[in-house]
Amino acid sequence: MIYNLTDTFFIAQTQNANLVAGITLCTPLYPMMVALGDMFGLGGSSAISRLMGKKKYQLAGRINSFCFYSALLLSIIVMICMFVFKRQGLNLLGVSASTYQYANIYYEIMAAASILVIVSLVPINTLRTEGLAVQSMIGTVTGTVLKIFMDPLFIFGFHLGAAGAALATVAGYIVTDSILVGYTIKRTRYIHIHIRQIKIPLREVKDVLMIGLPASVTNFMNMLGTALMNNFLIVYGATKVASFGIAMKVETIVIMVLVGFSFGSQALIGYNYGAKNKQRLKKIIQFDLLVNVVFAFVIALGLMVVAPGLCGLFMKNQSVVQAASYMLRWFLITTPFIGAAMVFTTMFQSVNKPLDAFIMSVSRQGVIFAAVIIILAAVMGYQGVIISQPIADIITAIIGLGLYYRQFGPNGKAFENW
Repeated sequence: MIYNLTDTFFIAQTQNANLVAGITLCTPLYPMMVALGDMFGLGGSSAISRLMGKKKYQLAGRINSFCFYSALLLSIIVMICMFVFKRQGLNLLGVSASTYQYANIYYEIMAAASILVIVSLVPINTLRTEGLAVQSMIGTVTGTVLKIFMDPLFIFGFHLGAAGAALATVAGYIVTDSILVGYTIKRTRYIHIHIRQIKIPLREVKDVLMIGLPASVTNFMNMLGTALMNNFLIVYGATKVASFGIAMKVETIVIMVLVGFSFGSQALIGYNYGAKNKQRLKKIIQFDLLVNVVFAFVIALGLMVVAPGLCGLFMKNQSVVQAASYMLRWFLITTPFIGAAMVFTTMFQSVNKPLDAFIMSVSRQGVIFAAVIIILAAVMGYQGVIISQPIADIITAIIGLGLYYRQFGPNGKAFENW
């Protein structure tokens, strides 16, 4: 979140709406890379945590090696494809003539950085399965802090603009990946990255992908949702796209903390499900829901009050600040529903319920959001575009609640095979 937030903040200090819009239009690239990394990061951590609960430590270690090198191979393919299909990619992102020069250079450098981003998602997630959550955080935070210092240096000190923001991201991820791989080699007891131990049974490959693919779809839907919003807003001018970029980054402060709480429970849920500890499993899920919903309500309320001041930190243009504040307040209204939906999504991933996880993954910023924004934009115009995401949030949370009771209610299907 901070990688994207700092890019927008420092780029916005140029007071160039086209430059801010160019970076905003490329924002979907990052969730796309995270989505691909999560295929093996979240899929692997879910499988590993359940194997830990069953005391199958050797197989857990081999799965980690499989996931690491699979992510590496995938990232190389992705990088090549991004360069080969650059023109088509920029068109899909909604890049216009006024934003092309800024979006193009940012796109190219981020394409080269895709290897670093995608691979990082494996150790970030799998280190937690051995209780090394702090070490995972250290790796992530160190790269982020470096990024914060490098952004103004590259953007203003070296006068690199959009290229500077992207290069600062590359530098941050080089440090993050180095630290995370170092911890995996030196601090873990069971998981490893031995290339000679990447071969695992086909059943385990399926297990990783059955959870990893829905997890990946979640972030692909984030990419789709952002791209859809950008494309619907660009008809109202670059100013509205720049405003959306600012509002989205501030909202992401809340969203990413909710993601952290959701993912933080994932290893616990998977372990206790694998160990068949029904009572503790239910308590963890209920506590996670309580934390996410209450936190979302409190922090969203506070941010709504100070929305104009926060958005004003990015740009001085009052039309941008007013539009960004208006969007932000609408986006924040339904954050408790987002918190609940995230718990349901990660919970289904952890207990190996791929269909339910997939349904949740394609809903909030995917199928439901696409349907809502198309309908409301046609009926209400600009206002319909703005309120489409909050409505999609509510519908998704209701779907998640229904699936939760189907699996964990009095006659829950999650415990049928115990």
